[in-house]
This record gives sequence, structure tokens and C-alpha cells, in this order.
Amino acid sequence: MVTVLAGRLNVKTRAFFVEEVPTPRPGPGEVLVKVEAAGVCLSDVHLIDGTLTPLYLRGDTVTLGHEVAGVVAEPGAGVTRWRPGQRVLLQAGEERDGVVWTRGVDYDGGWAEYAVAAESTLVEIPDGLPFEQAAIIPDAVSTPWAAITATARAEPARPAGVWGAGGLGVHGVQLLRLVGAAPIIAVDPLPEARERALAFGADMAFSSDDPELPARVRGETGGAGLAAAFDFAGAPAVREQAVRCLGPGGRLVLVGLTDKPLTISDGTAFSYFQQQVLGHYGSSDEHVVQLVELVRRGRLDFSRSVSGVLPLAEAQEAVDRLLRKEGNPVRLILRP
Repeated sequence: MVTVLAGRLNVKTRAFFVEEVPTPRPGPGEVLVKVEAAGVCLSDVHLIDGTLTPLYLRGDTVTLGHEVAGVVAEPGAGVTRWRPGQRVLLQAGEERDGVVWTRGVDYDGGWAEYAVAAESTLVEIPDGLPFEQAAIIPDAVSTPWAAITATARAEPARPAGVWGAGGLGVHGVQLLRLVGAAPIIAVDPLPEARERALAFGADMAFSSDDPELPARVRGETGGAGLAAAFDFAGAPAVREQAVRCLGPGGRLVLVGLTDKPLTISDGTAFSYFQQQVLGHYGSSDEHVVQLVELVRRGRLDFSRSVSGVLPLAEAQEAVDRLLRKEGNPVRLILRP
């Protein structure tokens, strides 16, 4: 095994190729993992189109993929916890010198036959959890989980709104139901996305194009408004709309990314009602561990989240499908 396939991006030219690369080797404290599944995230698409640029990448080229699951192939020197054959997922990043480096962005990720990971970033997964579902727990599931439990501190029987029922948003709906938020209101301009949100546990779903949306939300919440609203779309218009749906003390959590300004049209009301806007990014290791335990205990099922599985060699096709929203995917998976 001299070379293996990997999906590589040149961040200067934004040229993406699936090509043969030297087989990676684990150093001290590292583990070589045989990749069984890797998620295709909108962040990967944004790296390819130039919307996102790595902060810490050494060199011009990186193997993409931060949602990764597989089997331990070879522990590096000094590694005693992990042994060949163990089923694992990889945390989406790691802390180095006080800053978080993201897998598949700042260092080589999992769009490959094999990936190297620091031993502390492996999480063992139960035998009954398919690799395709395990791979998406870091980010696609852990990001909304952290936004809900840590940033918003969502509470049972309190109304919550989800703007954008895509790969993150539908998991937001599913997880809000798990923590007991009620009612859960999903907002999306696409009818098929609204239908999916209802299937994942939303109590009702409205179009963001509805000019009466704030009134509808207040009607469904007994006039109270939302205790928590989540922007998974990363759109300025969404954020202004969501603020108008907040109740007193309500929190708007910004999960979707955008470089556009944030505006609050009625600053007086925002201050009077002591509302908040909170930025959110990613998740911590503990959130992934929590989710794996919830799956192990039968509290969560992500079988509906895998919209398609493509071979690694067709990574560009997976990216194109996600861009076109072909089939309205939650998550597409690459299999080496």
C-alpha cells in the first residue's frame, strides 16, 4: 500500500482533484484510521468555491472532510488506548497551542481511504451504529446540539424556532424535540424542506416568504413569542425576521455563517424586551461524546439523515449535488 485515493483541494487555485497520494503514517500519539464514511458538508463546498479559507494550513493543499468515521488501522508510537479493528469517529478538529484547528481545513481530513488523527480525537462508536450515520455526528449533529444546549440553553416547554431546514436545521428540530422545546416552529422557503422539518419533529412549518410570519408565530405561542430562535441559514433577512419573532428575553442564536452585517431594525424594543443575539460556532468534544451515548442508549436515530452514498472517486459529483440541492439532501456520504 504505497498510495491511496484522497480528495485534495489547492486553496490558492481552488482546484479540486481526487488523486493518488502517499499513504499517511501515524506519528507518536497518532492513529491511522481506515475511513469507512465521510460526510459532505456545505463548508466543504465553500472551501472549494473560495467562500472559506483555512487559517492555519501549512502549504497550499489539503485533503477535505471533517465528518469522518472508520476503523483503527494502526496506532502510532506510545498509543495504548486504541487497537486495530476498533470502530471510531473522529472529532472535527483539535486544539493546538490554544487555538482550534479544523480537520479537512487546517490539516488533512477524511475524504480519503486513510486518515491520521491525534489519539485524543477518536471516539469509539457502538457496533450497531452504521459508519454513514456516525460520520455526521461531528458537525451536522453536534453543531446544532451545542447551539441548543450550550449557547441557547433551550428549556422544556419553551417555544423555539428553526430558520433553515437543511443539514443542520433538521437536526436542530430533532434535537429540540429531544430536550422538550415546545412548540417547535420551522421556517424555510422550500415546501419540501418544510415537509422534512415536520417529519423530523417540528410542530408546524411556515414559509419565510410569508409576510404574516411574526403574527403566526405569536399566534402559535399564545402571544409569547419565541424563547429561542436559531438561524441555520446564515442569511441577513432571516436574522431580522427571527428577531421580530422573539418574546421577552428571547435569544437569537447565529449558527449559519455569513459575512453580511447584522442589523436590528427596532433597537429600542430589542433593548426594552432584553433580547439577545448570540454567535455560535461548531461544538466541543463533549458534545460529540454526549451524542454517541444518546445513540447508544436508543435516544437518537440518524437513519433518515443519510440522503445518499457515493464512492470517494465521485466526490466532485457529491459537491455538485449539494450545490444544486438535488434531491433536497440532509447529508451526502462518501465511501472510499
